[in-house]
Amino acid sequence: MTTNTNKPSTAFWVIGVIALLWNLMGVSAYLFQAFVTEEMIAELPPEQQAELLIEHPAWLTALFALAVFGGFLACIFLLARKKIAYYLFIVSGICAIIQQVYLMSTVELSSFIMPILIVVVCIFLIWYAKKCSADGILK
Repeated sequence: MTTNTNKPSTAFWVIGVIALLWNLMGVSAYLFQAFVTEEMIAELPPEQQAELLIEHPAWLTALFALAVFGGFLACIFLLARKKIAYYLFIVSGICAIIQQVYLMSTVELSSFIMPILIVVVCIFLIWYAKKCSADGILK
């Protein structure tokens, strides 16, 4: 059995924890969307009500679930310093990018900030996990 002597920097832990918190926000958004009741929707501002009442295709909801739960697991494995994090970030990123491109095709131009931010974060996390793997931090 080989042991990895490459110690991760403080930046690794900071990025890993921030990524975990980011993905936990995605998980909570998914769970809210999945379990929201009509009474809860009625208490929201009108623009949020309209957003939640839109019927999305089942495949889009599945991509949302794969993206956020895959990203969450990838962050756990990144912090555990396992190479599988890189592959989970790829799956999560692909799902998130497809989902965001579809959503951007259905909204106004002014609503592009969050979808673009999500795509940028996904690409960064894929790159970062690959870099950590190449640097020997992930085993």
